[in-house]
Amino acid sequence: MTDVMYMYSKCNYENIANLEDTMAKTAIIQTRVEPAVKQNAQKILNALNISMSEAISIYLAQIALHKGIPFEIKIPNLVTEKTLKYSKNGKELHKVANVDELFQELDS
Repeated sequence: MTDVMYMYSKCNYENIANLEDTMAKTAIIQTRVEPAVKQNAQKILNALNISMSEAISIYLAQIALHKGIPFEIKIPNLVTEKTLKYSKNGKELHKVANVDELFQELDS
C-alpha cells in the first residue's frame, strides 16, 4: 500500500487518469483456473467494482513493484495440512450459533 500512496503523493489524480489513457494495453494473457475459484473471485471483484482484467493488472503491477510475489507462499506443515484436510471434509469443526458467540469464545 505504501507504493500506491507514494505514487499518489508524486502525481495528481488528473495526471494518473491521463497516463492510463495513453498506455496501450495490448498484451493478452490466457489462463485456466478452476471455475469455483473464478466465480468466488468474481463476486469479490464485483463488490469492489473492479474487473477481472483490472485485478490481474494490479497483481502484475504489484509483482513488478515488489520484484516478486506480493505475499508469502508457504507449504503447510503437517498440522496445518491435517487441519485443512479435516475441515474440507467437515471433520472436527467447532460450530457456533453466530459471530458474536464466536468472538465471545475467542475473547475468553
